[in-house]
Amino acid sequence: MMHCTMEDLGALRAGEASVWARRHITTCAACQAELETLYQRVAQLKALPALHPPRDRWPVIQAAVRAERSRRRRTWGTWTGSLALAATIAAVLLVQPSSGDQGKLYAELSQAKQQSATLEDSLQQYDLDGRVLSGHAAALVAELEDRISILDGTLAQREHRAPGGDAELVKLWQERVGLMRELMNARATRARYVGL
Repeated sequence: MMHCTMEDLGALRAGEASVWARRHITTCAACQAELETLYQRVAQLKALPALHPPRDRWPVIQAAVRAERSRRRRTWGTWTGSLALAATIAAVLLVQPSSGDQGKLYAELSQAKQQSATLEDSLQQYDLDGRVLSGHAAALVAELEDRISILDGTLAQREHRAPGGDAELVKLWQERVGLMRELMNARATRARYVGL
C-alpha cells in the first residue's frame, strides 16, 4: 500500500493536497498518525520563544573594527616607513650616479622615491578612524592599499637584486607614486564628503 509523503502531508496541512491524498488520509491510520505528529511538531515550534539579538552589541563591534584598523595602520606605517628608509639608505650608499643614461635614471629614481615619501606623509593627514566609509569607498581604499603592498614587495626584491637602479626599477617606483596619488585622492575626496 502506498502512503502519503511528507510533501503530501504538508499539502494536506495547508489545504492544498491532491484528491488522492485527501481520500487516502481518511482510510489510512498510519498516515493519520503521521499527520497528527506533523501538527504537534508545528505547534511545538510555534511555542518556542522568539529570540532577538541584543541591541547593545554595536559598541563592541565598533571597538573591534577600530582596533583592527589601527593595528593595520601601525603595521602598514611601520613596514612602509622601513621600506622607504631602506630604499633611501640603499640609494645613498649603493647607487653612484654615472654620466649619461645612468645619471638620468638615478635622477628619475630619486624623484620617484621622493614623491612617494611625500605622498606617504600626506596620507597621514587623512585619519579615517572616526569617519564612516561607504562599501564602495572602503573597497577602493582596500584595493589600492593591497596593490601598493604587493608593489612594495616587488620593489624590495628588485632593489635587493639590482641596488644600482635600472629602467624597470624607475617604472615600478613611478607606478607606486601613481597608486599613492590614487589612494590620496580616494581618501581626500571621502574626507571632504564626510566633512560636509
